[in-house]
Amino acid sequence: MKTNLFSEFDAVSAKAFKQKIQFDLKGADYNETLVWQSLEGIHVKPFYHSDEIKETVAVQSPQKWFIGEKIFIVDAAKSAQTANKAIDNGAEAIYFQAETLFDLELLFEGLKHKEVPLYFELSFLDEDFYKRFHAFAKAYHITTKLDIINHLALDGNWYHNLQKDHDIVSSLLQGEESKLTVDTTLYQNAGATMVQQLAYGIAHLTEYLNHCEKEKLSINIVTFEVAVGTNYFFEIAKLRALRKLAGVVLSAFNYTDATINIIAHPSRRNKTIYDYNINMLRTTTECMSAVLGGADWVVNMPYDALYHKTNNFGQRISRNQLIVLKEESYFDVVQNPADGSYYVEELTTQLAEKALALYKDIETQGGFLRQLKEGTIQRKIKESAAKEQAKFDEGELILLGTNKHPNPKDVMKDELEIYPFVKINPRKTLLEPIIAKRLAESLEQERIKAEK
Repeated sequence: MKTNLFSEFDAVSAKAFKQKIQFDLKGADYNETLVWQSLEGIHVKPFYHSDEIKETVAVQSPQKWFIGEKIFIVDAAKSAQTANKAIDNGAEAIYFQAETLFDLELLFEGLKHKEVPLYFELSFLDEDFYKRFHAFAKAYHITTKLDIINHLALDGNWYHNLQKDHDIVSSLLQGEESKLTVDTTLYQNAGATMVQQLAYGIAHLTEYLNHCEKEKLSINIVTFEVAVGTNYFFEIAKLRALRKLAGVVLSAFNYTDATINIIAHPSRRNKTIYDYNINMLRTTTECMSAVLGGADWVVNMPYDALYHKTNNFGQRISRNQLIVLKEESYFDVVQNPADGSYYVEELTTQLAEKALALYKDIETQGGFLRQLKEGTIQRKIKESAAKEQAKFDEGELILLGTNKHPNPKDVMKDELEIYPFVKINPRKTLLEPIIAKRLAESLEQERIKAEK
């Protein structure tokens, strides 16, 4: 028999709670003492009550989330073996990355788990390769990242040119299962606020939907890639708000039956090379936020990914973090676990409302591509990043082991297998690229110079 465990207690209103808090503050100002403002302009209160919740936020989360593992394709046969080993050891989905053309036959002939979902991020746009790819891979559950706008924002140039890139997209979307991809990770890793990430994500999507409407193309699945930071509850709310906003935009274009998938990655922006083991703590909370926020895939980041080449130990640790969340912490038992949390509900609503307002402004000003070409998006992100960087430099935003409680005996100069800082590659571009940069980079460079 179900019993209401709280039936013996009298209900307490939000007003009564606040009066008690103000009494206990002994004259201190309630707002100045207990209410703080986030970078998104949201005032966070010390408590949330059903009296103050206007409406609940209905967000449909996936019934299952997948433990993803990222694998770089250099040698197709070896990458297939690496994927098989990862799946045998607990991975449930594989995220492949490739910078150049590779042997499709060798890769797929080597994969022994045909039921495992696969995602391919290809750093090139070759129509023939994509078509051979899809024809060969019909027996697998595959999504390929097809996001020419992300490439433009990241590189400053189209793959070929505006017309040809869009023509290729049109050709590839004419298959039986039309899939769009929208990568928002660049915005987060470059320092955009959550409101900006959400608004830019759906404005980014709108550019594709406008193109599909013009070309009379249908869309069945939209996959968002999202970077998740350590602001735990805000990140949960961000993913929920993204689903809500994407659903609204898709409905406006009459894609009411389109499926929304989210692939979540830990942010690189707050990761460090000094006291690098703390990266495991950061990625753990970020993966928790991703699961509770309703991600379909969570692709963890190895703690040493900034400065080490891909290695078995780092991959195993990152995979095991997710296995612990799923199999020992039971993060796969409850669907929509954040439902009913007044705090998360309110954050979701406010993030969605602020992002929708910014999105409408972008559309009024000509759309995302136009603002990207004019440099407005880049300027806004740099302004937000500068504010966040100032908080880090002043010690208000803390990264343990880096700007708080650093270990002076920690040396990294001889540990760098790969370059962990922003690389400058001067070249002619159509527009200013959006540059991802970690908060700790300048401080770390100073420490490396000072190492004996």
